[in-house]
Amino acid sequence: MLPRVVLYLSVFALVALGLLMIYSASSVMAAADPDCNYNAAYYLIRQGIFAAVGLGAAAVMSVIDYHVFADYLLPIIWAITVALLMLVIISSVGAGAYGAVRWLDLGFFSLQPSEFAKLTVILTAANVCKRYFEDGALSFGAFATIMAVAVGVPLFLIVVQPDKGTTIICAVTLVVMAYLAGFPSRPILALLGCVIVLALILAFKDEYSRERVFTMLDPFQDPLDKGYQIIQGFYAFGTGGLFGVGIGLSRQKYSYLPMAHNDFIFAVIGEELGLAGTLGTLLGFLALLWAGYQIARYAPDLTGRLVAAGCTSLLVIQLLVNVGGVLSLIPLTGKPIPFLSYGGSSIISSLMLVGMVSSISLHSSLPVTEYDERRQDWGLTSEPAHHYRSEPSLSLVGEPTPRSQRQAGAATQTPPFSVVGGGRAPSSTPLAGTRRATSPESLRAEREFSEAHAGGRVSVDGRGRRRIDLGPSASERLRPTR
Repeated sequence: MLPRVVLYLSVFALVALGLLMIYSASSVMAAADPDCNYNAAYYLIRQGIFAAVGLGAAAVMSVIDYHVFADYLLPIIWAITVALLMLVIISSVGAGAYGAVRWLDLGFFSLQPSEFAKLTVILTAANVCKRYFEDGALSFGAFATIMAVAVGVPLFLIVVQPDKGTTIICAVTLVVMAYLAGFPSRPILALLGCVIVLALILAFKDEYSRERVFTMLDPFQDPLDKGYQIIQGFYAFGTGGLFGVGIGLSRQKYSYLPMAHNDFIFAVIGEELGLAGTLGTLLGFLALLWAGYQIARYAPDLTGRLVAAGCTSLLVIQLLVNVGGVLSLIPLTGKPIPFLSYGGSSIISSLMLVGMVSSISLHSSLPVTEYDERRQDWGLTSEPAHHYRSEPSLSLVGEPTPRSQRQAGAATQTPPFSVVGGGRAPSSTPLAGTRRATSPESLRAEREFSEAHAGGRVSVDGRGRRRIDLGPSASERLRPTR
């Protein structure tokens, strides 16, 4: 329960922070834009609608068993994803921007299929790994072939758009899932090396990609053009200082910082909330990472573990890719921060990933321990003790069952332990075979001795010697007469 609560709280806090910062970063631009009807809250309203849709999708996915998505509906999900990715490439309805064709223009909404393809890639990889590692239904050759086709086709269609950032994010996520699935270290290192080579190829493949690499190394070489956005982000962080200039008081959002409400919203957070705000944002994602991995740890099967860890890892990896680009630690990729940056496809797909993790948490249970099994055998009844006197297998509190009445098969089959009543046992009587003095003096002396020794089993032998009788067996010695 605790990881699920932490997951919900961290996501709620990040979405709320995102709505606040989107309104702050976009209000000036929207108020002066006729396409936004001069409405300062234009982007806030749209992001709020997208967030509501995403929360609804996440809620539906939470109550449905994740096996429905990862097993039964996976072929349909995969086919729809591939069809949308192909439609982006071959259809004239693709909306191009900044050298990429990634969107489907639906009029009221621009759909980015690659954002939703990330979940499909995770589900597909988890399903194939489960069939190979857990079910043993695939040979290694069949496993490698199916993985190359089922995962490779969506990734190829994504990189052709080109959407290099999503490709790298999915590739790193697959490396994490391979490690958690139990791959040997050498294949994982080889896969990681392939990801690094792929990243280098994509970084130097096109002219504008190479310019981003050179801009990352030294943005001040071209401060008014290629390095302008990164430098303005630096100014935002420098102005924010430790605690920021205050919410809504950013100067860079006044047409100085391009894409302030989208790709560079982390810089606006740094300016208005300072170092404390940026660290708080990272702590929010750190809490989400802990919760997601705890849910993966308690998942009932390999599919649940891989899907929960994959969805959580992807969200954090995408955060690091964006932050690294804004800080000029890696080339810019144009990938938004989950939950924070403006974008309908981004926030809906991110919340769907959270919904999948929540489904795994809701359909998981802790393993039954030895102590749980023992407690399941216990029972409590308020029936009078005499109703059970005829049950030789039932031991009443305060009344030991004689050995002659115990079941012969008790050594091989232990009956459930039951607590009945709990009242005081009858007063003790001398054990069979012992002689008891009956004179008034002896009885009075025995009573006084018994009272002085708090009700111990007191007996007097034929010579008048008083003693506390411990009985002939260990079970008798452990039972007081009170």
